[in-house]
Formats: sequence, C-alpha cells, structure tokens
Amino acid sequence: MRRLLALALSMLTAFAQPAMAQTIVYETVEVVEEEELPAEPSANERFVVSPSAAVPRGIAAFGPFRVLDQGHAALVDATDERTPAQFAAMVRAYPGLTTLELVECPGTEDDRANLRLGRMIHARGMATHVPDGGSVRSGGVELFLAGSRHTAEKGAEFAVHSWADEDGREAKDYPANAPENLAYLVYYREMGMSPAQAAAFYAMTNSVPNAQAKWLTAADMGRWVAVN
Repeated sequence: MRRLLALALSMLTAFAQPAMAQTIVYETVEVVEEEELPAEPSANERFVVSPSAAVPRGIAAFGPFRVLDQGHAALVDATDERTPAQFAAMVRAYPGLTTLELVECPGTEDDRANLRLGRMIHARGMATHVPDGGSVRSGGVELFLAGSRHTAEKGAEFAVHSWADEDGREAKDYPANAPENLAYLVYYREMGMSPAQAAAFYAMTNSVPNAQAKWLTAADMGRWVAVN
C-alpha cells in the first residue's frame, strides 16, 4: 500500500476558538467496531496548512465530526483511516442528519479512507455546506463534492493541489491511466461529474505542486459543480 506524503499535520496551527459563546456539553462516542466498507486503490496523505477557522463545539463529537443539532453536523478537523467508522457511528446515533457543514477541513491522513467517506456521504444523500469563514482544503474538497447538494457562503474558501508520494513523485509523474490517477477520476464521476468535467477538474488540481496550493472562492468552485 503506497502512502503519499504532503504537508505534515504537526505543522497545523491550532488556535481555533469556539464559534458559540455559550457552553455546550457534548459526549464523545468511542467506536469499538468498524464496518466493512469498500477499499480504494491508494492511500494518500494530503494537507494544506492555513490558520484554522472557528470551530463549533456542538452537542456530540464523533472523531472530527460535531453534531450541531438533529439535522446538521460539522466537520472540524482532518480525516484519517478511522473517520468512515466514526461517520457511520454518528449517523446511527443521529439518523435525521441531512447536512454536513465543512468548517475547518485541512485535508486527510488517508485518501483511501477519505474517498470512502465521500461515498458514504453521497450514498446518504447529505448536502454539503461551507459557511462564511469555512475553509475546505486538499482532501476536504473531495468531501464537498460528495454532497447531493452543494452550498457555500461568500466568505468560504477552498484550496487544491497535487498529491505526492514518498519518493516525491506527483500525479503528473504517473501515466494518466495509472491506478493512482484513475482512483480520483472514478470518484469525481461517481459524484456527478461528466468524464470531461472530471478530467478537467483533476488536471486543475494537479496543475499546482504539492508544496503549494491554489486558492478558490465559492464562485470558482461553481465552475466545476453547482454551488447554490
């Protein structure tokens, strides 16, 4: 299994402040058993470092997720290999959730699990929303695309870049039909893009070296998917 390296999670600046003034007690749910979910052909690690957005506390916590109310949850941190099971536990406990707010999403430690999570979000028909000040970067963008409906407020920001493997090779260094590249094209098509749109979007993300980032607004993202 290939692990692809990006900016280290340890570099993330952790100075986010709660968005709510009131104190809300929330429970932490420990996932004991993980569900069997389809595997993906690659496991990338992708981050874009940026000052953290304000993070809501919510009424319950499941890994990087916070339940805001019976219909809304928020993603407030990077995803990893445990996140699909944490998401599954959250929707079992709160089956009425219909919207996932992407608040502070720096990327992922495991792209295989991240794409699996995106498919779970898509299969449930959940909408994805980025609030004003929300930051969706790197692997977090794949999760935004997973929504059955995409919304983003004017102050939302997005960042994309190429992945890089442990030898420093990036997407452009592999054949176009290599499994490492096809995994993303297949995912984008499953999320509703046409083959041409998927190829163009993937090319746009990979036009930026892994050590850098291309910053996009909600309007920019609207060129690739419907953003209401």
